[in-house]
Amino acid sequence: MSEEANTSGWDAIDQELSKIYGEQEPKHYGTLISYALGGQDPLDGISVYKSETPVPHWHFVTYGFSELYEKESENDEYSGFGFELTLRLTRNDGEEEPPAWALNLLQNMGRYVFNSGNVFKPGDYLDANGPICLGEDTLLTALAFTLDPELPPIYTPNGLVEFIQMVGITRDELEAMQTWNTLGLLREGAAQIPGYVTDLSRDSLLQIPSIMEAVEQGMEQEGSNTGFLYVDQLAWEPGKKGWFSKRPDTVKLGAKQAEIVGKLLRGRILKGKSLVLAGQEIRIVFEPGEQPGCSTEDDEISIVLNEAAAAELSQSLVPKAGAFELTAMPGLAIQIVQTHIKDQEGNVVETIG
Repeated sequence: MSEEANTSGWDAIDQELSKIYGEQEPKHYGTLISYALGGQDPLDGISVYKSETPVPHWHFVTYGFSELYEKESENDEYSGFGFELTLRLTRNDGEEEPPAWALNLLQNMGRYVFNSGNVFKPGDYLDANGPICLGEDTLLTALAFTLDPELPPIYTPNGLVEFIQMVGITRDELEAMQTWNTLGLLREGAAQIPGYVTDLSRDSLLQIPSIMEAVEQGMEQEGSNTGFLYVDQLAWEPGKKGWFSKRPDTVKLGAKQAEIVGKLLRGRILKGKSLVLAGQEIRIVFEPGEQPGCSTEDDEISIVLNEAAAAELSQSLVPKAGAFELTAMPGLAIQIVQTHIKDQEGNVVETIG
């Protein structure tokens, strides 16, 4: 006789959900072959409940980011990665099965976390580079992360678990969150997105004047909360200084993210805060200072900007291919290169710049 499996972590999640849904039996989608044994899906399962408040919707809850069985990690404070993801998605009349694309999206989030080791926290955001539901006519092309409004953090036998809810957002909402504050924008839009339920058919929150005004005031008064940004296209080319030829140090940046980097510099440097751009092979750290300058160490470049240099650079970063030198910082050039957006098959579907 083998001992009964320890499912204390799983049971703790079930117990918390029973406080909301009572005897409702969720639709559960388990994984046949575990990720550790070569399976395609990293999460052990996803449960989906029918909820009627504040609007009829599906409530997805993952099982697998936390430790569901025996305690394996050395961190006693947190269970596994310390969270499970949730998603609330509008449910139509007569809809009896939750949409498969949402299950796939949550498994994709699992692949990202398990492969990269990066975790999600309230206030994070993620650009999907296209509709969060492929093939759907929707403006929602990114995700924001906040605490699930009905599921408080729980303490399981394996440590703390938070329930972090994904919220579908538009491209301009993503930019507003980057240049101001993710949770601030969600808070301002709470009346339009009750319960932070994702609705593929909704328009941008920034179409509402009062919300747009709140974002502009927040950017002006507080600056940006984004101190770190991953940039797909980022490179550094050292300059050449000689008797017969001179070439400035050059930062190369993709057109897709050029404009948002400019806005972030305005919201960070001019507020006395640094900004880190992280590429695949290099990091560039922009820091505020009175005397502009550059320094390099291994694969990290430090660029100090005063107010004049920061303002000039911010205004010059536009999504158009080209190169320019900064008059406020001689010896530094910026080159904007085209960005090619590709679909899942690798076909170019959009060129920016």
